[in-house]
Amino acid sequence: MAELFAPVEGGRISLQIVQQIQDAIRSSQLEPGDRLPPERDLAERFGVSRVTVRDALRSLEVLGLIRIRVGATGGAFVTSPGAEIVGEGLTNLMLLSSLEPEEIAETRLVLELGSVALATARATDEEIEELRTITNDGQAALDQGTYERDMSVQFHLRLAQIAHNNALSLVTDSFRGPLSMHVIRRRESTESGFPQTVQEHAAIVKAIELRDAAEAQRKMAEHLTRGTRLPDDAVRALLHER
Repeated sequence: MAELFAPVEGGRISLQIVQQIQDAIRSSQLEPGDRLPPERDLAERFGVSRVTVRDALRSLEVLGLIRIRVGATGGAFVTSPGAEIVGEGLTNLMLLSSLEPEEIAETRLVLELGSVALATARATDEEIEELRTITNDGQAALDQGTYERDMSVQFHLRLAQIAHNNALSLVTDSFRGPLSMHVIRRRESTESGFPQTVQEHAAIVKAIELRDAAEAQRKMAEHLTRGTRLPDDAVRALLHER
């Protein structure tokens, strides 16, 4: 395994070590479950101190690419990044970008028109009933004056989950952060906005129950473009309408 790595020099040495190990993982030369050589051996191979190797391994652990175990059977083991780590990286990337409200709405359209179409085709009757329960709970909370924005996030996340695509669910989880519609919804009052949201969610579920993907997409488009300044031709293009 040591032959995978080459000595490093100049620049950010620990980063070069991280990149070499990342490359080995991406090329499948290292796979989940593989154990990396001991720190001493890696230090000799890279031509650096054990402290530098240790720093690089810590960075890889933060990235979710390795897991460091202690004890007699311990060491650094290659692993697969969990959904939380991947989602956090995606969220941080978007947070550092200056996204305009309409860009957020348009991105949500691209993603969720696909989500709702897949959910219509793939969701079981039981899963659709779960989605219906979420909308009913939302209406009950609205009647009691306890509705919160996170209830809307839960609806969209469950919708992605019943589309049965793990990558889509992972991206949808970022709706809590940089892809939140809050920047657009705050243009309207909660007194009018929350009731509209609950009604629109219910309309989407009804279309899914009828297995009408085109109608579900139209209702989703109406929901996501409410209060936006997106041009109609852009929405029609995404809906494949003339």
